[in-house]
Amino acid sequence: MNNTKRRFELIVFDWDGTLLDSQAQIVGSMLATCADLAMAPPTREAIKNIIGLGLPEALDELFPGTGPDLRQRITDTYRRHFLGTAMPSKLFPGVVETLRELHGQGYLLGIATGKGRRGLDRSLAETGVGDLFHATRCADEAFSKPHPQMLLDLLDVLGVKAARTLMVGDTEYDMQMASNAGTASVAVNYGVHDEQRLLGHNPLGCINTISDIKLWLSH
Repeated sequence: MNNTKRRFELIVFDWDGTLLDSQAQIVGSMLATCADLAMAPPTREAIKNIIGLGLPEALDELFPGTGPDLRQRITDTYRRHFLGTAMPSKLFPGVVETLRELHGQGYLLGIATGKGRRGLDRSLAETGVGDLFHATRCADEAFSKPHPQMLLDLLDVLGVKAARTLMVGDTEYDMQMASNAGTASVAVNYGVHDEQRLLGHNPLGCINTISDIKLWLSH
């Protein structure tokens, strides 16, 4: 494929809910945290809704007004449960093949995630796809979505203009981050937020599987 004919040079993916099917692990870890700390748990829907945010921002949504001591206990307990899960989350079907094909075609690939660096590095090692990404940015290294910093940092590191960058994600936070950074976006409709909610933020398209991004890019 001739790079000069491409609209996009860099494709940045969200991780949880877009490439990794981690919803059950996140919800289960948060519910287990509440049980350990004898706290009234949020609903499963409430927990699903904060997937994509950095952990501090997620806790602001789930447990508003929590004091610093309890907040730290929630943070530590959640991380213990999430990182200690015996059965780690798996990539969605088609992710490995799609990433390899895009990488082989010469696209720059990045990740912008609400995960912390420790969690992302562990997840990349477990799934074996870390070497396919040219740069990654986590919520403990920048402002959380929908702030544009993670995307802007990736543009700076890789030397790519916003107009040549595509953000792919499953939440409105991803779509808003892309808009705030001046990049285009494509939504996936199999993750956390429903299609109607995603379309409210004017992505260029909405795909049904991650494999569909290959066909979308070719049009």
